Amino acid sequence: MKTILIIHTGGTISMKENKETGEVNTSGQHPMREISTFLTQSTKVEEEILFYLPSPHIRPDHMLTLGQYIHEKLAVRQYDGIVVTHGTDTLEETAYFLDLFLQTRKPVIVTGAMRSSNEIGADGLYNLMSSIKVASCDEAQDKGVLVVMNDEIHTARNVTKTSTSNVATFQSPQYGPVGITTKRDVFFHHKTTSFDSYPIQQLTKKVALIKAYAGMDGTIIEAVCESGTDGIVIEALGQGNLPPETIPALKETIDKGIPVVLVSRCYQGVVQDTYAYEGGGRKLKEMGVIFANGLTGPKARIKLMVVLEMTNNPIELSPMFSY
Repeated sequence: MKTILIIHTGGTISMKENKETGEVNTSGQHPMREISTFLTQSTKVEEEILFYLPSPHIRPDHMLTLGQYIHEKLAVRQYDGIVVTHGTDTLEETAYFLDLFLQTRKPVIVTGAMRSSNEIGADGLYNLMSSIKVASCDEAQDKGVLVVMNDEIHTARNVTKTSTSNVATFQSPQYGPVGITTKRDVFFHHKTTSFDSYPIQQLTKKVALIKAYAGMDGTIIEAVCESGTDGIVIEALGQGNLPPETIPALKETIDKGIPVVLVSRCYQGVVQDTYAYEGGGRKLKEMGVIFANGLTGPKARIKLMVVLEMTNNPIELSPMFSY
């Protein structure tokens, strides 16, 4: 018999809709608890509520607490897998933090819901049951943290929320899901090729995320630096280019020893040092800007927060963002 620990953290999956006002909010008791009647005889679950928070309230320190809590639970009990329920707005960031932080071969699944438990077409219970199924699957071991939603299995690194309300919101642009769930089975059709993990003990660094736009100058970059940030992630244009008016502020930032990581604001492709004009990727890389391989802005921010706990040396940081 497989034993799975479910850790509830809040989100829409834990909420109910007020039929009179239409508002969705937390209720007195978590609606996803006591699901034993839906389980097969070969699976046993234990449930604990760690947080009861809407996902916009989740901060990096909550993510670290969750990761440490999972380590503690796996150290004292031989669970076969972990399922975390979470609000969808920041689910991908928590899942990716856990993927970077956790040191375990056991399956760790993050799931949530787009519709509260008493809405028509509520998806929370189904997603939870699918996640338990994946967490109980031997093939799910050694695959890092996975996100299970809407019959699909995604890696924490690649998955992102693509729609504000569609139940099929979680997708992995360019890569697709690594597996699917059915009524009876779990099927994996991709293999994960690499992992990177960082056993940090704290999250103390402040990292800002800036999105580039046409006509952008250095004002925002300067303001962020003056706020005392420890690092900056910029969602650049196209393959990794910025308006030339940003360059003086960018140079000053790097000269101050503040790491700058570049991703693209496009949802597919990777940044490359292709263009050699002022503000082009080739010039930015020569300045010391660190190029991230395929991460979204929010995930690059999470990763920079994590790795800055280990080093702020650009020579050491750059290889950490190459995969």
